[in-house]
Amino acid sequence: MKQRILTAIVALALFVPLILIGGSPFTIAIYIIATVGLYELLKMKEMNLISVEGAITWLAMAVVLIPSEWASDVEQVISLTKTEMVFALILLLLVYTVLAKNRYTFDDASFSVLGALYVGIGFYYLVETRFYGLEYVIYALLVIWSTDSGAYFTGRKIGKRKLWPEISPNKTVEGFVGGIVCAIVFACVLQAIQPITTSYLSLILITIVASIVGQLGDLVESALKRHYKVKDSGKILPGHGGILDRFDSLLFVLPLLHFLHLVV
Repeated sequence: MKQRILTAIVALALFVPLILIGGSPFTIAIYIIATVGLYELLKMKEMNLISVEGAITWLAMAVVLIPSEWASDVEQVISLTKTEMVFALILLLLVYTVLAKNRYTFDDASFSVLGALYVGIGFYYLVETRFYGLEYVIYALLVIWSTDSGAYFTGRKIGKRKLWPEISPNKTVEGFVGGIVCAIVFACVLQAIQPITTSYLSLILITIVASIVGQLGDLVESALKRHYKVKDSGKILPGHGGILDRFDSLLFVLPLLHFLHLVV
């Protein structure tokens, strides 16, 4: 527990100032964090980021991650849209399955593409959310952290019914609900300090959906790790695991806030 707390303090001391600064320093930092996340994901499948296929996969993720404020300049230089660049890299991965003589297969290429999208899209929306307003990033982080804490303590105190034992044996239905309730409470406190939306009713509804989706994002990562028989996605954060272990919920919640038009 001490190690977890110490790691969390150090991580926050590094990450929070970058969130506050925003702009290019924040975007560059997210590129670095996303690269580590992609490395962890590929490693689960025993694929190497430092390889031809790893480099193409990273390029696909990097293109997806290009923020809207940079996109037009990049597209003018390359003479391709972001979508066209990603499609071109997917085709390149498929061609490489032939050149690699089945060492790198169609299944591997599929994993690479989905991995680049999974990591790239989630972190893209983190950059975009910061561009639209610091308060939305704070709201997303608050919902995720309060959901995690509420689920943990409620589960330990009164948790009896297993939520999804095949995927995450320690999670309970009571913890799942407790996480949602805790997120609502903290979201309402934030709304009183810095309004996020026009009414408490809309805030509560969005928070319920965000809390549920955040917990599903956590379960997706748990399912991935269980499938590939790894305990943590990485070891870069002692006591917490890897980048994907810490950002799994965020990768789902941030796109959701845009889909629900909370961030516009």
